[in-house]
Amino acid sequence: MFSKLRSGVAAVAALAAIGAAGKAAAEDVTLEYWVYSDFAQGDALALQQEFIKEFTDKHPGVKINITGKGDDDLTAGEVAGAASGNLPDVFMNGLSVGAQLVEVGAMANLYDKWMAMPEEFRSQFDADAIKNCMPAPDKLYCLPYTGFGSLLFRNLTVLEKAGIDTSKPPASWAEWFEQMKKVKDAGMYAIPDETLVFNSVGEIYATTGGNDSWGFDWASRTTRITPDAMTKVLQKFVDLVPLNSSTSRNDQATKDLFISNPLAFHTVGPWVNPTYEEAAKASGLKYDFVLIPGDEPGKTGGVRDYEMIGVAPGAHQDVAFEFAAFLTDKAQMARWAKLLARYNANAAAMADPEVSALPLIKASVDAAHGAMDVAAPYFVDSVPNCYKSIVTDYAAATADGKYTPEEGAKEMIAELNDCLAK
Repeated sequence: MFSKLRSGVAAVAALAAIGAAGKAAAEDVTLEYWVYSDFAQGDALALQQEFIKEFTDKHPGVKINITGKGDDDLTAGEVAGAASGNLPDVFMNGLSVGAQLVEVGAMANLYDKWMAMPEEFRSQFDADAIKNCMPAPDKLYCLPYTGFGSLLFRNLTVLEKAGIDTSKPPASWAEWFEQMKKVKDAGMYAIPDETLVFNSVGEIYATTGGNDSWGFDWASRTTRITPDAMTKVLQKFVDLVPLNSSTSRNDQATKDLFISNPLAFHTVGPWVNPTYEEAAKASGLKYDFVLIPGDEPGKTGGVRDYEMIGVAPGAHQDVAFEFAAFLTDKAQMARWAKLLARYNANAAAMADPEVSALPLIKASVDAAHGAMDVAAPYFVDSVPNCYKSIVTDYAAATADGKYTPEEGAKEMIAELNDCLAK
């Protein structure tokens, strides 16, 4: 999955090339840099400010203002900025909104700047992550940044009460399902209601299907979801009804149930780990995280996604690209990973011994390797709002008994194709 780690000498050369790649303006330049709100507070903000200082120390006359924004505010601000001509110079967002940002003119094509960088720099990145930024061979709209692969968080106290051996994770869906039934028989909840959120539907779909039967065929404007795979997955949702907590993957109530020991499993990204880690210290929560098991041993479920860094078109895009390249270089991404214990798309950083030794990083790398992309291919066209709601609506309706799994799969796919066609 990962490109091999380059030597220290090569890495130094790549960093030097980053400094020469752009042309810092002769006059003073102020770059506006928008980040996720979580990255603009506490230790994360302190490290971002270190990155900014390191860059500006080597670029006299360049000033960088960092602003944190919530997910929706990032997108709304970037779209509005494209219309008004007041875009941030460098910004973060999710891959899933990339096509929309390109359509409104918020993102510069970075391909020529990318190809001007030395191979030592370009080879640092996960190849699949770079591919996600490239809708065509001569177009690259982002540098991949942080990311995630879904994990299966296990409440060990609940499993032990149910008589389950926690020394090794379940190897297949069948084994996992048997464990969930034991949890229910012991009077506890096995899992959240996985039909309520698009990503949790995807996490379970991936136990059966994969990227070849998920996402979009933009040429024909049809879904790639297949009836056979979705029928099997909808049957799983039906089977899980008596075992679930009726709360969604993302609810605070789900985390509360997990922490207070009535809930056995939580499929979610690594961002929940700080909450559970704190609960382990404060209240003695016993938990771990493993890969989501698929239908056969060796296959895993879950979804993966990346956040990206984009550069706005305009007079400052050369130095803005320099800054974006600096942020995503191994030296910075390794420090970022060690601080947050979070996976990112710089494969060289993930292979750094101090990073790869972190349990959450190792699990996240393995999870991302086997997971499905949330909504690929990216940057081709905007995903209609109706798409995700149709998936969750039919998953929930089938679980509720309104359709058989075969009927639910057929109706879902027909409506998805209608949604994409319009």
